[in-house]
Amino acid sequence: MKMQYLIVGLGNIGAEYQHTRHNIGFDVLDSFAKDNDVRFSDQRYGAIGEMKLKGQMLTLLKPNTYMNLSGSAVRYWMQLKKVPLENVLIIVDDLALPFGSLRMKPEGSDAGHNGLKHIQETLGTPKYTRLRFGIGSDFQKGRQVDYVLSGWTPEQLETLPERIDLAGKIIQSFCLAGTQRTMNDFNKR
Repeated sequence: MKMQYLIVGLGNIGAEYQHTRHNIGFDVLDSFAKDNDVRFSDQRYGAIGEMKLKGQMLTLLKPNTYMNLSGSAVRYWMQLKKVPLENVLIIVDDLALPFGSLRMKPEGSDAGHNGLKHIQETLGTPKYTRLRFGIGSDFQKGRQVDYVLSGWTPEQLETLPERIDLAGKIIQSFCLAGTQRTMNDFNKR
């Protein structure tokens, strides 16, 4: 049966945010779109790409609302495309995970992340799947904002493409095999 999926990469628009740790959601979606010959077009609340994956319909969304208003874009596209909550995947940077770690969770707290916080407030529930991309926490006290809005180290840039590629495989698995199976298959990698 054909299903609708909404895959959301969180980030901030603007050249000053490109390829920063906080924009890893955008970078993952850009790579996934490129691998699947999908082009983004600017539409309401964000850049949208659409594709089929073995009969499933995927809408890829990079919100243009800035991080702390991401929920507005998610809700709009969920309603427009009639995507059930269980078919929404949010790709987000995570300070609590070591660099390059990828963890899928079917629900959870916002853990202080403004994008997740707004999504949770807007949808009225924390029960949406998220793919957490570890960015590490190698910053001095009080320097968290500078850290998440800065670029990757040269060492991280060497392994980043492989981790982004793995995130793409996780997106595919989520759409074809579901959250639980994807967690079982990928959360240990």
